[in-house]
Amino acid sequence: MRVLVTGNNGYIGSVMVPALQSLGHDVVGLDTYFFESCSLQEDRPNYPALRKDIRDVARQDLEGFDAVIHLAALCNDPLGDLNSTWTYDINHAASYRLAQLAKDAGVPRFLYSSSCSMYGTAGDEFVTEEAPLRPLTPYAISKVRTEEDISKLADKNFSPVFMRNATAYGVSPRLRADVVLNNLVCWAYTTGKVRILSDGTPWRPIVHVADITAAFAAALIADRDAIHNQAFNVGVNSENYQVRDLARIVQETVPGCEVEYAGQGGPDARDYRVDFSKLTQMLPGFTPKWNARLGAAELYAAYEKAKLRVEDFQGRKFVRLFQLKHLLEDGQLDQTLRWRNGN
Repeated sequence: MRVLVTGNNGYIGSVMVPALQSLGHDVVGLDTYFFESCSLQEDRPNYPALRKDIRDVARQDLEGFDAVIHLAALCNDPLGDLNSTWTYDINHAASYRLAQLAKDAGVPRFLYSSSCSMYGTAGDEFVTEEAPLRPLTPYAISKVRTEEDISKLADKNFSPVFMRNATAYGVSPRLRADVVLNNLVCWAYTTGKVRILSDGTPWRPIVHVADITAAFAAALIADRDAIHNQAFNVGVNSENYQVRDLARIVQETVPGCEVEYAGQGGPDARDYRVDFSKLTQMLPGFTPKWNARLGAAELYAAYEKAKLRVEDFQGRKFVRLFQLKHLLEDGQLDQTLRWRNGN
C-alpha cells in the first residue's frame, strides 16, 4: 500500500515507518520536524517526507495514497497546559481538516492515533471501547472531539479507524522521557532512585512502540468490515499496571536503585484500566511481543549505551515541552507554533 504517515519524525513515527517499509509498504512522511534534533540514537530515514505543518496540508498532498496514518499531534498533558489553544488547533481542528482533505482526495482508509487517556477517571474497572469518556486534560479532550468529528465523515468510500493507544514506552530514535516507564527507568539509571510523583496507586495501561506499530500495521490491511468507523484500544490486557508496580519492575531491572516517593503524595486523577480484547479478536494479525519487564530492560540497555545523564533526560532533548519552549524563546517558532523561517 502507498501510505502517508504524519508525525513520521516523532517518537512513534520513527519506529513505525521503517517497520511498515519492511512489510513492503510504500511510505511517505509528513512532519513539521519540531524534534528533529532530539535523538537518542542515529537513524537514517530512506523514504520521502514532506516538511510541513499539518495545519497547512493541501488536498494535493494526499492524492494517490491508499491510507493515511495520522500520528502528528502535540502529545502530552503539560503541552496542553502550556497553551490549550495550540492543542485544540493542532490536535482537533487540523486533524479533522486533514481527514476531510483525505476523504476529498479519495483516500479510502484513515487510521487516527487516539489515546486511552480519554477514559480519564475510570478507576479499577476494566473499560472497553464502549465505556464513557471522561477526558481530564486539553490533550484528552482534543482526542475525544477529533474522534467524534471524523466519525461523521465515514461512508462507503472513506473508512476511519480510531486507534486508542495505551501509554507508550520503549526505545525509539526520537525517545521521549516524559512517558511513565521511560521516565522511571531514566530516574533509576541516572540517579539510583525510581522517582514516583504520585502516591503510586493510579492504574496505567502501557504498550511498547513496536506493539503500537504492529497494531497499526494489522489495521492497515484488515478487512474493511472488521474496522470501519470503529475504535480499538491498543495494548495488552496483562499490561495494566499501578505506577508503584512499574516502579518495582524498574527497581528489579536497574542494579542498585531504590523507589522514592517524591512528596507530592496525593493520587493522580488519571486512573484507568483498559480492556484490549477487541483488538486481538478483530485483528488476528496483531501479535504483541512486549511487556513492561522486557521494556525496562531494553530501556536500561539503551541508556547505558548512550551514557545518559540526568541533565540529558531532564532537558529539551527528551522532554517535548522543554524543546517547544526552547524553540519559542529562541524565536524559531512564532506564537502560533509555526516556524518563522518557513522551515
